Amino acid sequence: MKALVYTQYGSPDVLQLKEVEKPVPKDDEVLIRVHATTVNRTDCATIRAKPFFMRIVTGLFKPKKQIPGTEFAGDIEAVGKNVSSLNVGDQVFGFDDQGAGSHGQYMTIKEDKVTTIPDKISYEQAAASSEGAHYAYNFINKVDLKAGQHVLVNGATGAIGSAAVQLLKYFDVNVTAVCATKNIELVKLLGADQVIDYKKNDFTKNNQKYDFVFDMVGKSSFFKCKHLLTPGGVYISSDLGHMAQNLFLPLIAPVIKPMLGHKKVVFPAPTDIRGSLQLIRSLIEQNKFKTVIDREFLLEQIVEAYKYVEKGHKTGNVVIAVEHNEKA
Repeated sequence: MKALVYTQYGSPDVLQLKEVEKPVPKDDEVLIRVHATTVNRTDCATIRAKPFFMRIVTGLFKPKKQIPGTEFAGDIEAVGKNVSSLNVGDQVFGFDDQGAGSHGQYMTIKEDKVTTIPDKISYEQAAASSEGAHYAYNFINKVDLKAGQHVLVNGATGAIGSAAVQLLKYFDVNVTAVCATKNIELVKLLGADQVIDYKKNDFTKNNQKYDFVFDMVGKSSFFKCKHLLTPGGVYISSDLGHMAQNLFLPLIAPVIKPMLGHKKVVFPAPTDIRGSLQLIRSLIEQNKFKTVIDREFLLEQIVEAYKYVEKGHKTGNVVIAVEHNEKA
């Protein structure tokens, strides 16, 4: 089978498309013929092993898993003897932030990181439905979100941000989306109640108060956004921040609460991939979640796709077509 392979950390130039052996599923795994996958921020960080502590999981000196890729959609071709919820022939999608090996024609994965594809969407749409939504949902489920509250979403048109706007509207909150001029109509279609064009206005100078600030691109900071928060308000970022402050501030916040104005930083450690997949599948079936796709590449163009994603300007998701047939 064809697969993208890397044997050392570095830029997308370390990636090579090669012929490799087809994997065999373990007793608790399924074998998936991949029809579509994505290239996302997680993948780009993984091949560079940045931040450095990622190497605890990915391998200290070189990658343990030499085929990258986290999101996927395809058909199950074989199941391990202990698999009970999936069957050969099922059309499925899923995600594994520790590496699914989905940048190839076949992959194996445990069944708890897979669910069936709703009838109404394509492999490409399904493949791009999980990573951003999983991280966005793990912002939401780390806070006490109530209907009617006000949330500012910085970076509302990336994979995580576009999913967050839709999920927040599902939970009936008021969303202010920060995006570029060209994407204003898009975020309105996703459900944003107000839009701030960062090309024209610095959202951190806004006088509006929010119960939560979700920084989906990690380009701001708690201290820049603190005055935007209501008493008891929460700032969450998808990035560790300068000197990993977003990881340490939640730990020391109880000690320096008065200095923080009784406002909080929460680190959204992502958990429960199965729960995220089930929620997204349900919302897709209810027509309450739509995947935003920036552009599509062929598997043979996947290194180019990595380079495009690393520029940091994509809108939504970048999809890789591994197989070119339609979903049955």
